[in-house]
Amino acid sequence: MNTNWIARSVSLLRPGLESGGSGSRPVAAETAAAAPQGHEPRSTRERLKATLRRHQEALSPRVLRRTLTELKAIVDPQVSEVEGGRRARGVAGWYAKATPEQRRDCWLLMSEQFAPDPMKVQAAREQYEAAQGTPEEGQAEIRLRKAFVSPRTRLLQRFAVFPEGMRFLVDMRAELLPQLRSDKRLLALDAELENLFSTWFDVAFLELRRISWDSPASLIEKLIKYEAVHDIRSWADVKNRLDSDRRCYGFFHPRLDGEPLIFVEVAFMDEMAASITPLLDEAAAPTDLDKATTAIFYSISNTQAGLRGVSFGDSLIKRVVETLKLEFPKLKTFATLSPIPGLRPWLAKNAAAMLEQLEPKARTELGRALDGEANAERLLAAFERPLEIQPKSPVRQMLLRCAAHYLARETPGGKPIDPVARFHLGNGARVERLNWAADPSPKGLKQSYGLMVNYLYDLKRLDKHRAMFTKGAVPASSAVQALLD
Repeated sequence: MNTNWIARSVSLLRPGLESGGSGSRPVAAETAAAAPQGHEPRSTRERLKATLRRHQEALSPRVLRRTLTELKAIVDPQVSEVEGGRRARGVAGWYAKATPEQRRDCWLLMSEQFAPDPMKVQAAREQYEAAQGTPEEGQAEIRLRKAFVSPRTRLLQRFAVFPEGMRFLVDMRAELLPQLRSDKRLLALDAELENLFSTWFDVAFLELRRISWDSPASLIEKLIKYEAVHDIRSWADVKNRLDSDRRCYGFFHPRLDGEPLIFVEVAFMDEMAASITPLLDEAAAPTDLDKATTAIFYSISNTQAGLRGVSFGDSLIKRVVETLKLEFPKLKTFATLSPIPGLRPWLAKNAAAMLEQLEPKARTELGRALDGEANAERLLAAFERPLEIQPKSPVRQMLLRCAAHYLARETPGGKPIDPVARFHLGNGARVERLNWAADPSPKGLKQSYGLMVNYLYDLKRLDKHRAMFTKGAVPASSAVQALLD
């Protein structure tokens, strides 16, 4: 094959152009048929057979057919993996210059034109069902499994062959994910990517590395970029978090080297942290690591939106705990200081329902504290000034009660609606303690009126708590349970 084949072919797909020899002209200049208002979008099958492009379609039928030819050439069974990867790299070069609408057309081709052969799947399923209980059952199962392997799988695998291919696929899925709700046709491509990523990014292939102030500046810059819990405000701030009395660990993949997939920041104390302020205080005295008994995970951040649904956070915490125990044998307690990101919006909708759960006496006392009737409007208004609420105020007790209910009882489908709670409880932690005014920053007040929560990782009870959680019960300490009684 001519080595310039892919370059010439991809040049024909340059965004906005169709090649016609010396008379290249914009795709938009091709006669387009306007679609009636509210007309259902055409499938790629329909568009590939058409002559005219509708106004809402990015690629004309002619360019769409050419694009499909390029994609099929990548999975041509007569070419090697290396050649297939080279062709995929060429298409990726076109994709990098394409508009969002043209990229969407490429996704639709991948999703609709590279599905398993339904006739082969049906035949293999019938053979498998007929072979049940016979010596041929094993062979029939193998044939059925092979029938379900789609050309789409092979296509994506060849994109992963060239050095930047994994980055290309992760970024492509990150761009695709927000479109799934509005276009169900893309679900098959997304499911295929998630399934492949679950294998390619299995924890067995990830490396745990410590990130310190001595790490390359490019890595520290990525830490600043991806920090999702407590924004890093300056180089002094990041130095404080990476200093010798702190630890930061990340999972790395060899094909995305130099970029953590997820990282966790750890502080050491002699008790469970009740506020984020001292942990982020750049002027605070260094911790005496010889006296530290408690490790606080105060920030865990995923960095790759395209890896949504691929779970390695639980493995990260377990590996970090094992690493810390080897370095600091005196550590006995492992806990988080976590945000409650969904509390405020949830409470805005459910304050009235929470008031209805109060006993008459408690509601009367709350009304007096609110200088009138205890209703949702007055209660939410009082919560707006959490730093002014006194320790023994019924208003404070009510907000703590609401937070405990939100974390431990608001579990539609058997899982907490709070994403951070789902993560830690799914790992075997328990809701240990609610902390008042633990995050007085604007972000903390906006998320949860400043409340934060400790999730305790009791190493002897992780399996017990995980079993409870799978049955729909939220493990919680007696102090948190008391708020609900």
